[in-house]
Amino acid sequence: MQSIKTVTVLEIVETVSRLCMEANYYLRSDVLKSFHEKQEMEISQAGKDALKQLILNAKIAAEDRIPICQDTGFAVIFLEIGQDVRITGGNLYDAVNEGVRKGYIEGYLRKSIVEHPLRRKNTRDNTPAVIHAKIVDGENIKITVAPKGGGSENMSALRMLKPSEGVEGVKKFIIETIKLAGPNPCPPLIVGVGIGGTFEKCAALAKEALLRELGKPSDIPDIASLEIELLDEINSLGIGPQGLGGRTTALAVHVEIYPCHIATLPVAVNINCHAARHKEAIL
Repeated sequence: MQSIKTVTVLEIVETVSRLCMEANYYLRSDVLKSFHEKQEMEISQAGKDALKQLILNAKIAAEDRIPICQDTGFAVIFLEIGQDVRITGGNLYDAVNEGVRKGYIEGYLRKSIVEHPLRRKNTRDNTPAVIHAKIVDGENIKITVAPKGGGSENMSALRMLKPSEGVEGVKKFIIETIKLAGPNPCPPLIVGVGIGGTFEKCAALAKEALLRELGKPSDIPDIASLEIELLDEINSLGIGPQGLGGRTTALAVHVEIYPCHIATLPVAVNINCHAARHKEAIL
């Protein structure tokens, strides 16, 4: 009989703690590569200068192990849990939150979470995290930590369109959302889009879309074409890096879809600022 792989909650705590710090200190290599590429292509001098500053900022953050941005985000955690793994030593969600607490305190990361959305008292350790968990094949646990800043999250949006509005209605809503956001979410942006499912499912899809490697197209041909079209239209808005003008308003548009009810067409837009942060590990 094959033995079942065991992962302890202590391993989970230590991994989440480390990933919280690394996600905030080290800009993703695909994003940094895109900064360099866009700096060469940008037609606006102010936009070029802004991209140069973002590249320098990322370099300083990595060398000095300090946050890329002062807003070190809400800790959003994605868990892919193999159905053949056994977790020992305590509760999984408690372990994740302890890892967030440890990472944000020991990493000197800003604590931004308030325990009650109306009373607004800070929890002082950036917990609780938002945790998305799914069961998958295998015996591993994949942990992805994706800190999400308040500025870009504030400019995200969801709309329940009529099915008759079709793809043109979807595009119109997405472009309107980015246009309304303007410089507020700190462009250049990564735009995550969820289409289909239910009210909550399309929002989750939009968030998950931000985890995709930058610019990697959808596996679905018509959705891949939609991503290209949307990126071109967004970069034609002229908002530019940090809102200073130019053609680099977004680095990528990633669209994820899911089946939906015959009477619905949910669409969600989750905007990520230039500090597109996520780190992952497999236990």
